[in-house]
Amino acid sequence: MKVDVIAGLQWGDEGKGKVVDVFAARYDVIARFQGGPNAGHTLEFEGKKHVLHTIPSGIFHRDKINLIGNGVIIDPRILVAELRKLDPHGVDYHNNLFIARRAHLILPTHRLLDACYEQQKGDAKIGSTLKGIGPAYTDKTARNGLRVGDLESRSFMQRYENLREYHLLLIEAMGSDPKEFTIEGLTMEAYEMQWLQSAEELKGLNLVDGEFFINDLIRKGKRVLAEGAQGTMLDVDFGSYPFVTSSNTITAGVCTGLGIAPQLIGEVYGVFKAYCTRVGSGPFPTELHDETGELLRKNGNEYGSTTGRPRRCGWIDLPALKYACMLNGVTQLVMTKADVMNDFPVIRLCHTYELDGEPINRWGFFCDYGKPEPRYREVDGWLLNLGNITSSDNIPPTLSRYTGIITRETGVPVTFVSTGPDRSQIIAL
Repeated sequence: MKVDVIAGLQWGDEGKGKVVDVFAARYDVIARFQGGPNAGHTLEFEGKKHVLHTIPSGIFHRDKINLIGNGVIIDPRILVAELRKLDPHGVDYHNNLFIARRAHLILPTHRLLDACYEQQKGDAKIGSTLKGIGPAYTDKTARNGLRVGDLESRSFMQRYENLREYHLLLIEAMGSDPKEFTIEGLTMEAYEMQWLQSAEELKGLNLVDGEFFINDLIRKGKRVLAEGAQGTMLDVDFGSYPFVTSSNTITAGVCTGLGIAPQLIGEVYGVFKAYCTRVGSGPFPTELHDETGELLRKNGNEYGSTTGRPRRCGWIDLPALKYACMLNGVTQLVMTKADVMNDFPVIRLCHTYELDGEPINRWGFFCDYGKPEPRYREVDGWLLNLGNITSSDNIPPTLSRYTGIITRETGVPVTFVSTGPDRSQIIAL
């Protein structure tokens, strides 16, 4: 069996969680392959909203296996708190949630370092979620990190304390006092106490050698859906560096984040919004600083699921979308939040850029540093409540024209359109 992939194609927040939740019925296994609690996947069904940060978005399907792969980094306190929120809903995570032993841990001092680094950058700060993501991945690359499997070792506390002290020395070397930083309003000591208690609970969950676990399931003919966290334009290698996350968010990250071979990749569903948003700093050519941008924010409730920060909003960027399709090997496109633009009489699409008077039709290295001017084409809006549409037969021609332009520009068919936040509000074209 092949492993199908859900990949975000913009700067995150594309609605990947909802798409995974909807598609989960077709699969036996849902596997997260990268990122950490900086992710915020929102699911809505039966009149309730659920936000997941570390747990795969298939967790509400009782008969599905959910795997947190080795490419994910885990803060035990955040994960356990997330599990607690599932208890009232009768989710049997003791039986259907599995965690790769090779997944790295986010320590309390990683979060202190994150805050210290942002403070040091001043006006040039990245816009970190302050979840300790960057410092944890730094330790992983520098071969200093602690992993979930290390919790089972008798030497864990000694290794934990050694790394903790090293982090505190780094903060002091930067001229800061570790005691001046808090974590979610708690002192380092208070947060650490809760962290260690949660780490003990984590040991009692299903810890597995993820690479063998997932490959055994594939050999048994189980259908696997790989779930990414942040979007393509935040990929550490191919995103708008340095305003990126610290992992590979693209399809290639599935192989290293789960431990599967490249030839096992099947369908790649690229998820994108009908417009663009971004949280934090960094390039955003189509960003709107006017009432239109504010209307997108209001209609789309564009506030970070993890941070609550207002998202920057703008028109769709086709050169960036084509770039993301190329990197991920996208085979089908899923457009979300089409309903956010129900009230727009005219909708604009960026089809190319201009830099120093020269037209440029693709996202490139220059976008990380230059300020390309977007060039738009306009189309009529649908001026219709899409939330009431349940069949592709009733899709308005103006929306079909919009998705048709995207299909032609990217060379990839738009096969699904989300028309509202609920899991039932998605149409196969």
